[in-house]
Amino acid sequence: MHQNPEKTIPEGQFTLVGGTQRQGTYLLFIRLAKRVHLTFGSFRKGKPLFLQAGCYLYLGSALGKGNNAFPLARRLMRHASRTAEKKPHAIRKALQRRLLENGLAPEILPTAAEKNTHWHIDYLLDHPESCIFHILIIRSAEKLEPVLARHLEAAPETSVPAARLGAQDTKNSTHLLYCTDAGPLLARLLRELPDMGVTAPSRESYS
Repeated sequence: MHQNPEKTIPEGQFTLVGGTQRQGTYLLFIRLAKRVHLTFGSFRKGKPLFLQAGCYLYLGSALGKGNNAFPLARRLMRHASRTAEKKPHAIRKALQRRLLENGLAPEILPTAAEKNTHWHIDYLLDHPESCIFHILIIRSAEKLEPVLARHLEAAPETSVPAARLGAQDTKNSTHLLYCTDAGPLLARLLRELPDMGVTAPSRESYS
């Protein structure tokens, strides 16, 4: 029997660390309410994967540049949306509010109707049994995904559903992982972020 993954996160829906950049790296904490067989586009030649119920982690980044660019906000709002007329993730309104309050988002962001399935994670997040319940946002222009991916794959709380799942643009890592206990993993990750190049680790948590 699976414990409720939200209960292992100490506080709030968001954890924000890093500097003042609009670019960054992020970790989505996703609850899958029921086990599913899911196809991730052409991954594994379209063969469905069995995903057990519980908590999943997705590691991503948005490092686009430009004075008027809001790459991190646009990427996160996209994740919190679903395709066509499907209901967005419940966290979406709170996410938009926090992004605006922290100077990470413009007043007008892409709408859910503009989303199409493209990345592996889109297929999981579009499923009605999935729910984003926490987001770690790391404001940094540095490419942190490789070191974070190694850290997450080595964590005792994680396991790999399929090699390279969620990592279409890399060759040797997996960015979509199953997690048995999200709270201790997040706490340990926050302690170790300074050693990974996050030089301004002041933490803010939001409910």
